[in-house]
Amino acid sequence: MSRHILMVVTSADRLLNGEPTGLWLEEFAIPYQIFLDAGCRVRVASPQGGATPLDPRSVEDERPEWQRARDVLRDTEVLDTRLSARDSDAIFLPGGHGTVFDLPGHPVLGRLLAEFDAQKKIWAAVCHGPSAFVGAERQDGLPLIEGRQLTAFSDAEEMAMGLEQAVPFLLESTLRELGAMVEVGESFAPFVIRDHNLITGQNPASSELAARRVLEALEQAQRA
Repeated sequence: MSRHILMVVTSADRLLNGEPTGLWLEEFAIPYQIFLDAGCRVRVASPQGGATPLDPRSVEDERPEWQRARDVLRDTEVLDTRLSARDSDAIFLPGGHGTVFDLPGHPVLGRLLAEFDAQKKIWAAVCHGPSAFVGAERQDGLPLIEGRQLTAFSDAEEMAMGLEQAVPFLLESTLRELGAMVEVGESFAPFVIRDHNLITGQNPASSELAARRVLEALEQAQRA
């Protein structure tokens, strides 16, 4: 049986300081190819639809095998009310600094994340992708991530990049304020946490491991 994965990427292309930003290509391209190789059907959506902006720094070490991912990013679906958790087995949110501008508080994405969790389906995010959890609520009105174990791009990593003043909030600190139990590993090294149906990776280096954890979780759910 083919598994369906919805990947949601950013449409934002500027930091607060005016520098270009967007999706971090590695965080989409590697999981996308892993999902395809596993026989999954993948849909890609973004707040504005159409072409996805890429952080210029993320294409400096671009690999030839990422071309298929590049192609699909030229024409993403619009993240709108037609999307439902009923239509997918998992949702995966790659990062990039663009996500902190247009994913927090997005009404459709917040609803989708709550639906995936309520239906005990997999919801996953890497690096700045967990910024989408900001503003997402459960049916009882409490933050969706309250009491959940997760990881995300750390404050230390943000400061190491010198971009703490170029984003509207520090992700690690904000997730903690919302009641999440945030754990971070070594800066810029692979680190992934799974809390039941929630899977999160800390940084770009965690992209592959996070994607493989998603596949493992889907296989376990299929056997259950």
